[in-house]
Amino acid sequence: MIAIHLDGVTVSYVDAPIFADLSWDVHDDRCVGLVGANGSGKSTLLKLMAGELTTESGFLTFSSGLRVGYLPQEPQLEEGVTLFQEVFAASTSLARIEAEMARVEMALADPAVYGDEKRLHRKLAQQAALLERFMAMGGPGYESRVRGVLISLGFAPEDFDLPITALSGGQKKLAGLARLLVQRPHILLLDEPDNHLDMAGKAFLEQFIRNFKGGVVLVSHDRYLLDVVVDEIAEIEDGRLNRYAGTYSEFAYDKQMRLQRQAQMFRIQQREIGRLEQAAQRLLTWGRSHDNEKLIKQGKAILKRIDRIDRIEKPILERKKMGLELKGWRGSKKVLEITALDKVFGGGEEEKIVLAGLNLLLFHGERAGLVGANGVGKSVLFRLILGQEAPTGGTIKLGPSVSMGYYAQEHETLDYAQTPLGAVRRAATMSESAAM
Repeated sequence: MIAIHLDGVTVSYVDAPIFADLSWDVHDDRCVGLVGANGSGKSTLLKLMAGELTTESGFLTFSSGLRVGYLPQEPQLEEGVTLFQEVFAASTSLARIEAEMARVEMALADPAVYGDEKRLHRKLAQQAALLERFMAMGGPGYESRVRGVLISLGFAPEDFDLPITALSGGQKKLAGLARLLVQRPHILLLDEPDNHLDMAGKAFLEQFIRNFKGGVVLVSHDRYLLDVVVDEIAEIEDGRLNRYAGTYSEFAYDKQMRLQRQAQMFRIQQREIGRLEQAAQRLLTWGRSHDNEKLIKQGKAILKRIDRIDRIEKPILERKKMGLELKGWRGSKKVLEITALDKVFGGGEEEKIVLAGLNLLLFHGERAGLVGANGVGKSVLFRLILGQEAPTGGTIKLGPSVSMGYYAQEHETLDYAQTPLGAVRRAATMSESAAM
């Protein structure tokens, strides 16, 4: 069944449309992989369906009673609260119903109400209706559901009291997902939910999406995930949305074959147009030079025929790619040496050992993958190497003349007041065309 219907919607940034006159039906019984180049409008489309943006033209319609759950790329979590408090506060509807039920119960204790048969009857009917809604939304077991969801996502009971600010990027992503799950949505809009997740988190996400009973729209750059969970692919490209049945691998093959066929038909059509144009020009030249009206008419007829041709659009077989050249080495063979590294947070009973006796030796040309569960200290190790935090014990040595580049998990190294172009030009002195 169609859950969300988009008809001719348009969203623009400044004066440039991100997409225009886009139509799409999102069903409540299938998982759709939403793909496209960075900046093509995937996140914008999810925000539109989540109600965070409005369309400039066209309209959206939702099926009756539809609950939409939206997980943005960077979940907006409240600082100053614990993990459990953040997830428990997700169901604002339940909180409102509980508050209304409390007000009705207070009214029932008022002599002016229980002494008036009509008013008492109305309040009892209101209480029954609220209780029915409360039961339908799983209210009685809500706290247990919150705990169960957190545990299913890999959190231990002792993690429930952790402040939000103490969570890793992957744990924050899981906390955002937990907020959705306790609300029992019918449609999930997931914007790169696999970002920052460890292997166990990715495995859970895969299993969860496959078992979810409602509809899912998934934005991800993980081809494996798209292959194992989606029923179809929807691609946004050049402001248009095209749908393909099947997995991402099937989509990639079908698209490549379609582009090659289109390129072949484009070349054939261009050759035919060129032949007709040459014929028309010869007839017009001969007709004018010999004052032959018949030849001129024939030449003009061919030009009109060319104008009526339904032109095949030239396909773009390969999109522009980013040129990235890393130049961190300046002659030192030994790039990084870590010896007996310790890192401890807190003290006494609150002491938490994150790293203990860690050793690492990295030479020029080697590529090391740093893996581990969310919260075990991967980002902490990076901050120690960068000198942003001091180790509790051990040493960290960088090779002579080694320069470091750091891509932060939550993009905290970026100045959000800058444009992307300005940020690149500021990082390395270059022309605007080179930065683009």
